[in-house]
Amino acid sequence: MMLKMANRKDPMFTTMVRYAPRYLKVIFLLFAGAAFVLGGATSRATDSRIAAPDWQLNDVDGKPVKLSDFKGKVVILDFWATWCPPCRAEIPGFVALQKKFADKGLSVIGVSLDKQGPSVVKPFMRELGMNYPVVMGNPKIVADYGFITAIPTTFVIDRRGNVVTAYEGFTDQATFESVIGPLLENTQG
Repeated sequence: MMLKMANRKDPMFTTMVRYAPRYLKVIFLLFAGAAFVLGGATSRATDSRIAAPDWQLNDVDGKPVKLSDFKGKVVILDFWATWCPPCRAEIPGFVALQKKFADKGLSVIGVSLDKQGPSVVKPFMRELGMNYPVVMGNPKIVADYGFITAIPTTFVIDRRGNVVTAYEGFTDQATFESVIGPLLENTQG
């Protein structure tokens, strides 16, 4: 049985097509808000750690940055955007973690998925006092890290470059501290 396609002259069809981007934005914001209120969904990586995909991206000043530049460090790799409320809420925790644990071998790295680029991200970084590097993401890194479908999505990577765990949605500072603490104590990997 074939489905009948909507008549393009149908006023409902025309309205839906014309306003679809607005509807999708509202729906996305509702889901993002719900995820923020509920604390986000958490998904842990399996016990058999896998190597984090390497990447090279430009930071907000156009300088190349590679994941391999952080070899031997525990990395929190956060995919985010300036327009994302749960992402904004997580950033002060990342600033505090970077300040508290940088001398023990932690590096927080932000991967901005803002389509407007550094012109939007740089002032945002200043406003929130971000004390860690931010690179501009692209479709390849999104695909390499499992086709990220929601932000924030954050990966914790051990000193050997293996993904230890991943979180989708808002995750509080205490949760990250509980994961990175043992990793920072283990200076071998």
